[in-house]
This record gives sequence, structure tokens and C-alpha cells, in this order.
Amino acid sequence: MPEGLYTVGHRGQGFCFDNELQAHQVFIPAFEAQAAPVTNGEYLRFMQDGGYADFRHWLEEGWQLVQAQQWQAPLYWLQQEDQWFQFTLHGLQPLDLAAPVTHVCFYEALAYANWSGHRLLTEFEWEALSQKYPNPLATGNFVESERYQPVPAVFPAEQPYAAQLLGNTWEWTYSSYLPYPHFETAPGAIGEYNGKFMINQMVLRGGSCATPQNHIRPTYRNFFHADKRWQFTGIRLAKR
Repeated sequence: MPEGLYTVGHRGQGFCFDNELQAHQVFIPAFEAQAAPVTNGEYLRFMQDGGYADFRHWLEEGWQLVQAQQWQAPLYWLQQEDQWFQFTLHGLQPLDLAAPVTHVCFYEALAYANWSGHRLLTEFEWEALSQKYPNPLATGNFVESERYQPVPAVFPAEQPYAAQLLGNTWEWTYSSYLPYPHFETAPGAIGEYNGKFMINQMVLRGGSCATPQNHIRPTYRNFFHADKRWQFTGIRLAKR
């Protein structure tokens, strides 16, 4: 992605939440990003290299959690003898090494990025990246597929250089959940949802295999505390 000014935030007449409004320009230096999220197989190499035992990869709060809760793998992973399994909505299944890793918290995502020598995207970089592709829904895996589990990224033949951005797994960004300039809380019940949570949370983008296709869009801002692992949350790497 080239350096430049990019407009982020919801524009147009379609539905959006109040935290997507007040479209504005941001300056973004040139960067590169993965076409698809990090896979289970790639994350497994981090584990096998002692990623959960090396404090150098972790933020201090994350390292405290690793030690206190004895994390050794993503949530719902189980090792039996020499084989890894994952507990899914279809029950216990052999780990699909080509599928995107999920059920990792922000601390795990950042530790993996540090270990790999790369970094996480900011939410503005993620949204700018989505603007490069006219139909980011084309490569997605949403709740309508009835798979209820992330699957390996597949790119259409007519879009060999596409990016899998929407569906499959929510992606942690290195952006705190904060109001856009001139943010105004929406009136009524919807105003009880977004504005009150703009503290101590990180932004996720992209939707997941449990997201309805008609509910997601590139400007959608999800948010969780940095230690949460229960959602279909994953990792996309970037570099300058």
C-alpha cells in the first residue's frame, strides 16, 4: 500500500453504528500486509519455538497472564500424544494447519507478530487496505455458509492477487478503541452500546465465520479487551 492520505469511516446512506461515523482523512506511511490471516500451522511454529515461554515477545500484562493462567496454546486447542486437536462447534476435530488461527487474544497476536519479526496493522491501515479491493466480500466465509468454523483462504481465479479481508476471523489491530473526531453518541438504545466502551479496549476488523454477510462492512469497528480469547479472533501481519 502506498503512502498517502486515506479516508476512513462510514460514508453513504446504508446502516452503520455511531462509532463508524465522522469519516475523516488519516495519513498512512507505505506498508505491506499479508493477503490472508496467519494460519494454525504458522502459529504452531511459534509455539514449538517456545513462544509461550519467552518473555521477550510479550507485553508485561500479557506475560503475567501467560504465567498466571499457564497458557501454552490458543483457547480450545488440545494436544493428545503428538497430535493437536481443536474443539469446535462440530466437536473435537484434528487441527487444520491451513486454516486461520483463532481464539487468540491481543497479547498472543502481538507476541506472535514480535516473534515473526513483523507487526499488527492499525485499524486505519486495515481499512485503507480494504479500499484496494472492490468486492472484499467475495473471498469471505460467513455464517451463511453454515460451516461455523474458519477455513483456509481461497482466492477466485479472476482475483489471484485479492486479499481475504472479510469473514473467517476477526483480526486484532494495534489500535485502541477511541472515538473518531467529532464523535457523537447516537440517540436511543444504540447509544448505550459503543460510546461507553471507549476505554481499555482494542479494535478488531473484518468479521468472522459467525458474522452474517449483510451485517459486516469494511468500516465496522469491533472491540474487545486485550485478554479476551473466546471469539473467532485472529492475526494479520504487516511490515513497513
